[in-house]
Amino acid sequence: MKTALITDLHANRQALEAVLEHARSRGAEGFAFLGDFVGYGADPAWVLDTVAALTATGSIAVLGNHDEAVIKGSTPTMREEARSVLDWTRAQLNPDQLDFLAALPLTRQRGDCLFVHANAYAPQGWEYTQGRLEAIRSMNATHCRYTFCGHMHEPMLYNLSATGKAGDFTPVAGVAIPLPIHRQWLAIPGSCGQPRDGNPAACYALFDDQQALLSFERVPYDVDAAAATLRASTMPPLLAARMAQRLEQGR
Repeated sequence: MKTALITDLHANRQALEAVLEHARSRGAEGFAFLGDFVGYGADPAWVLDTVAALTATGSIAVLGNHDEAVIKGSTPTMREEARSVLDWTRAQLNPDQLDFLAALPLTRQRGDCLFVHANAYAPQGWEYTQGRLEAIRSMNATHCRYTFCGHMHEPMLYNLSATGKAGDFTPVAGVAIPLPIHRQWLAIPGSCGQPRDGNPAACYALFDDQQALLSFERVPYDVDAAAATLRASTMPPLLAARMAQRLEQGR
């Protein structure tokens, strides 16, 4: 079965639409959403309804830190920008959408795969997997052969041998990577809604569990339209400016 691994959607409708279309064209039969459905983008309700519909037919979804923050709501101690984004996002969501977020688990396991937003060793601490040290901790925290997580907005792949030797590399988009079963693997697909590696194209990964193959994908989408939607909202203007800046950097 081919599963599309999608994370850090961040309420970006245009990016998610492009990724879903691309994944289906590549034979994806299921989806695993690794958290952060809201925050930064202007279409949280549409994104949540889309993900909820897919989970109703068997796809996986787990909780992200931005999702948790929206559930809890803003506090006076937050930075003004963060508080503004949370308050605006909550105002766009109906009770069913908030209930969907609140019901999301921190982790899901299916077969030999673990799905989590930040890491496997302390999922609710929201610590980043910034390098081998954190990746090894995650792989040592689970018996699963494959760990898929988000939180980091750049694609990355780590592995760990039975003797404790670790490796990592930055994947090339569109190249299928064999994942031999004598190693453990931790993959970070990169962000669908807000990539931060200088390439504005949306990220996701496609995992074929029958052949143990993983490919990291980049999908161009209408960044101008996503930025225009932000500008038309009452979200902080800086968010649209950041998105437009990433588009210029990628040209």
